[in-house]
Amino acid sequence: MTRLRETYENEIVAKMIEKFGYKNPMQVPKLDKIVINMAVGEAKDNAKVLDAAVRDLEIISGQKAVVTKAKKSVANFKLREGMPIGCKVTLRGSKMYEFADRLINLALPRVRDFRGVNPNAFDGRGNYALGVKEQLIFPEIEYDKIDKVRGMDVIFVTTANTDEEARELLTLFNMPFFK
Repeated sequence: MTRLRETYENEIVAKMIEKFGYKNPMQVPKLDKIVINMAVGEAKDNAKVLDAAVRDLEIISGQKAVVTKAKKSVANFKLREGMPIGCKVTLRGSKMYEFADRLINLALPRVRDFRGVNPNAFDGRGNYALGVKEQLIFPEIEYDKIDKVRGMDVIFVTTANTDEEARELLTLFNMPFFK
């Protein structure tokens, strides 16, 4: 069991009950899943670019990535419906907690000029979206083996009803929000 999960089950539940006055520990919001999405715009011209992005995402997440396809045709982007344009991974359970631990404690502090993550990137329903500009911040990625620096979106899906509850939950997970 990961350290972050043990911390959640003991300390975080107690602190959330104390702050929000839940009557039952089952009311306490928890992390439901983490979705990592990597959009690869140049995949429409070169299929090998998408393969490299999928490989990077699988190394970072430790799980098989799913190729995402375009839902609509857009003439201005020379995009047809069904063309592969990205990849994603949905993490749950122990892999989710392990990835969150690596992201918060290892990867984010490696970002250049890092002052914290945006505390206003909640969607109104208790989910948090975080943009990462380069995959090199993860220690698993070897600098020599990447062909291009790519960014990704990391979405923390929680069972919280409000943004305030979700912000407190992620703060207790040591998410470095800037003031």
